[in-house]
Amino acid sequence: MPHPSPTVPAGTANRSRHLSQPVGAGIMTALVGFTSSFAVVLAGLRAVGATPAQAASGLLALTLVFGVGVLWLSWRSRVPVTLAWSTPGAALLAGAGTVDGGWPAAVGAFLVTGVLIGLTGLIPALGRLLARIPASLAQAMLAGVLLSLCLAPFTALGTSPQQAAPVIICWLLMIKFAPRWSVPASLAVALAVIAIHLATGGAGKLEGGYLPALTWTAPAFSVQAIAGIALPLFIVTMASQNIPGVAVLKSFGYTTPWAPSMLVTGAGTMLSAPFGGHAMNLAALSAALAAGSEAGADRSRRWIAAFTSGLAYLVLALFSAALVTLVSAAPPGLLEAVAGLALIGTLAASVSSALAVAEERIAASVTFLVAASGLSIAGIGAAFWALAAGLLVRWVLKDRRTQD
Repeated sequence: MPHPSPTVPAGTANRSRHLSQPVGAGIMTALVGFTSSFAVVLAGLRAVGATPAQAASGLLALTLVFGVGVLWLSWRSRVPVTLAWSTPGAALLAGAGTVDGGWPAAVGAFLVTGVLIGLTGLIPALGRLLARIPASLAQAMLAGVLLSLCLAPFTALGTSPQQAAPVIICWLLMIKFAPRWSVPASLAVALAVIAIHLATGGAGKLEGGYLPALTWTAPAFSVQAIAGIALPLFIVTMASQNIPGVAVLKSFGYTTPWAPSMLVTGAGTMLSAPFGGHAMNLAALSAALAAGSEAGADRSRRWIAAFTSGLAYLVLALFSAALVTLVSAAPPGLLEAVAGLALIGTLAASVSSALAVAEERIAASVTFLVAASGLSIAGIGAAFWALAAGLLVRWVLKDRRTQD
């Protein structure tokens, strides 16, 4: 006599269903966050002097540290707090180039950035001082830094159309039909292009390791690196990542645990800096995946999505070295093209924000132009001088309006 089929208790089925949504959203958060911007991080680290091994170490260190940070913050606060590396900060590095002291000085600047981020969680006055920097100038500085990188896809289209065109076409089609996956899809096409390039003898054998490894660099400190990298990196990270990250969570009805988040990201940046990590912060765009309806209807359980993303990031860290090895064999300009496509949306948003207030447009335009010019004085890069020039122009014009 056949036995009756076992039945799953209704409560168990409901729990499974309630868990599947936040877990799935968490995995998607990590996949989108990692694949949509790791090319930008690699381009930035290489621009300031990192070798492929050092860039791979930086990618690994950041992913491990902020993965653990997400686990701790989401578990303790029961809020869907997610963290990320500073994508705008990496773009700033790509435009900064090497500084006096080379890669060790850049590592020292990353360490200083971590100290500043951590201090904003301890000293409210520092946060208030940062808030006094006009948002229009901070966004204009970011837009100017992004411009050269966002031109890369179209420069590559002129020099290597057979490699760049498929990536750009894929990105454009995905922007229309599945915007969230536009950059991961274009990255997949780029990896296919690299594979074909290797298979057809376009390059020698792959050089580099496939297993993740951390590479220590003793930090060095210079005035040029602190002024040209650390301060702009801190400002861009706070203005373009941490503040928007708080706003994203607030839009879904959550209060960000500000002080713990800044302490975790500041300490995480300091910990990862000697291994090549430039900066970590609250996630902004990808945060909506873990905090929104994709993570389930029960808002009290969406922290599980953030927690799951932390676990997924730790898994993705295992593939960091293999990805760096593969993209290091890319045709010239292809990595920068993928990074540029990933940042076009950020560039558009930055320009729009910079020019939103009519009274600020001249100062914002000067800031944008100086940042885009690549100006370097006394070894200090354009980002610092752009902000200084914008503040000066703003002060002069404000003084004139007051006199009128």
